[in-house]
Amino acid sequence: MEEQVKKIVEKYFKAEQVESVKIFGSGVIVTLIAAPDDAQAEALKNEIMQLSGIDKAAVVFTGEKSVQPLGKEPAKWQLPNVKKVVAVASGKGGVGKSTTAVNLSLALSRLGLKTALFDADIYGPSIPTMLGYEGVAPISRDGKTFEPFEFKNVQSMSIGTLIPKDQPLIWRGAKACGAIEQLMTETDWAEIDVMVLDMPPGTGDIQLTISQNMDLAGAVIVSTPQDIALIDAVKGVNMFRRVDVPILGIVENMSYYVCENCGTRADIFGHAGAQKAAADLGVDFLGEIPLHFDIRSLSDAGTPIVLAKPESPYTKAYMDIAEKIKNKLEL
Repeated sequence: MEEQVKKIVEKYFKAEQVESVKIFGSGVIVTLIAAPDDAQAEALKNEIMQLSGIDKAAVVFTGEKSVQPLGKEPAKWQLPNVKKVVAVASGKGGVGKSTTAVNLSLALSRLGLKTALFDADIYGPSIPTMLGYEGVAPISRDGKTFEPFEFKNVQSMSIGTLIPKDQPLIWRGAKACGAIEQLMTETDWAEIDVMVLDMPPGTGDIQLTISQNMDLAGAVIVSTPQDIALIDAVKGVNMFRRVDVPILGIVENMSYYVCENCGTRADIFGHAGAQKAAADLGVDFLGEIPLHFDIRSLSDAGTPIVLAKPESPYTKAYMDIAEKIKNKLEL
């Protein structure tokens, strides 16, 4: 079946433009390294769906759109059902940004907000794993838009559902941004109070493009207490400031560890560094998340701690931060 689909795709696009072809049951998802072409996409989907056993087909383009004429602002990405969008970002990888984004999304939902989580960490998508839908293909009822995944009242979508887990995305920034825009705007989101964006780490092209093309209500910066992470966190704050995105505050992740046997507290990565950095930058300190085995293991198992252990002190830490964010967004 895959070879049949590839032959059809190559009638419309060159072989080197085909990023991947995935077949899930009766559905096909074709990812192309090409500029968006609605007419070709429609013709391609119609032909694929003529194959026996196939009743859904989706085409994702990762190429650049045509350049806007000089003097014209690029059109903002349209999310008509979403009231507020919050970016969860970090200056560097490895500080627990995605784990924080997932648990904050679930915490905001527990506070009564209609919540969505979009995985914009395109080179390292981890949301499908942490929300338990890794390896599950998205559904497209009309062949044009995707249905979001729903987990405990949180809607979500990730590029990780379209690309094989072990396949690296070797894309330049423009291609990655094009794929993010298409996946975000062509997902059929229900009414949403707040959408959380799990941003890629750093301060590169994707972060800049998202900041300039979306009306972000604010950014939450995640850092560990250690100096090397805080240096990059400061860069993240300053990047968002330069593109006029409000800083909602800084979260200190892996703040400290308490031994379960003896109760001794250990500040493994130092302590209060993020709180001091927030004060120096004139932004709010949202709170600290301890370092604990359950936070990591439950996320890896697809049952984040905010759901798995709602009465734990670690869940309370996420809930307190979510409450502050909710108040800042006036929701």
